[in-house]
Amino acid sequence: MLGAQIGYLIGRRGGSALLARSRNRHLHNGVGRSKRFLESYGHRKAIVLARFVPVVRTVLNPLAGLTGVPAGVFALWQVLGGLLWTVGVTVAGYLLGSTIPNVDTYLLPITAAIVVLSLLPVAARLVRSRSRA
Repeated sequence: MLGAQIGYLIGRRGGSALLARSRNRHLHNGVGRSKRFLESYGHRKAIVLARFVPVVRTVLNPLAGLTGVPAGVFALWQVLGGLLWTVGVTVAGYLLGSTIPNVDTYLLPITAAIVVLSLLPVAARLVRSRSRA
């Protein structure tokens, strides 16, 4: 949770200056899409859901700062999302360990499947955007 706050502060304090120096149109387009994503899903939902998606979890924090999500809103919802994720993963691990014998033999394939499934929407969007270009 501390890392998320630091990422937010980096985006809030230096994101605009870094973005102004960059001529990369993909970066500028990505920031615009992120802002629309935050607005369409709402700050609360986007911040909480970002905890459950591996790449988004890292990228959303500085973008939230850069796009002007209020600091109090970000702090509250990233803490709640972090707690939900932590408790959810811990409870799921306990339940899996107590109900499935030798779960450790299945753990790596299950983790790989979750990562692949969580990246499918990102991959589909990339394919669509490249086919349009």
